[in-house]
Amino acid sequence: TSSHTRVGILNNPSSKIKESNTAIARGILTAFLTQNNSNLKGFLSKLCKEETAKSLAAGTKITKFLIPGMDGNTFEKKYNTLELDLIKTHQMFCQEVLKLLPGQMAVMSNGR
Repeated sequence: TSSHTRVGILNNPSSKIKESNTAIARGILTAFLTQNNSNLKGFLSKLCKEETAKSLAAGTKITKFLIPGMDGNTFEKKYNTLELDLIKTHQMFCQEVLKLLPGQMAVMSNGR
């Protein structure tokens, strides 16, 4: 509810990391890297919907879910070139440093 809240995301997948099963994770990371805050919030809300996940799993391109005002060209270019190593690094940090099990979720506040 505060405009001064910061949000970050770390991915901790429970399965083998492949392009086919990381569309939402890559979309979230790409949006954080390429969009302004107002567009980011709307896009993330759209990505969190179950029907979006089902549609992406069925092969719909993520660009179909971009919202008005987003820089679609920048988003698409970054999304298509985002390395899976970034998600693997997140996974390693979650499991090695935060001691989370694969797929386990956690909330951190003030780095704790």
